[in-house]
Amino acid sequence: MKRLILLRHAKSDWAADYGGDHERPINQRGHRAAEAMGRWLSLTGHAPDHVVSSSAVRARTTAEVAAAGGDWEADIEIDSAVYEAAPGQILQIASQQRDDCNTVVIVGHQPAMSMAVAALIGGGRIRFPTAAAACVRLHSDSWQSVAAGSGELLWMLPSRLLT
Repeated sequence: MKRLILLRHAKSDWAADYGGDHERPINQRGHRAAEAMGRWLSLTGHAPDHVVSSSAVRARTTAEVAAAGGDWEADIEIDSAVYEAAPGQILQIASQQRDDCNTVVIVGHQPAMSMAVAALIGGGRIRFPTAAAACVRLHSDSWQSVAAGSGELLWMLPSRLLT
């Protein structure tokens, strides 16, 4: 079975000097939360084989800090399609992953993260705070089978429980 972990970017720094939404960085609280989430994923056996991140600075930084915090060996792919993705696009990105990867993390934004989890598990409303992660077990051994209703929510963890 494949595991898809959707990770919302960490808390951004609205007071920072940045050009536009795409360039907004994470703040110190966000940095601590991303690091803690990365470490927790590793300690619990959920370190990813591959990471796909939005191209936005706050998402890329979240992916990089989490990977460093958890000492992940996974490569980080930056995909600009994740930045303003609709939930269906998140599922499509998941469906394009290599089958030799068993655990994939997608680092993205709201509302796509919560809506993608809801779609994968067949419905519902999901509250998805910054730096939270949700793990969905897919009912297949192939990423190509990712579709609405094709998964089961194993857990969801807000980072505030780790920091």
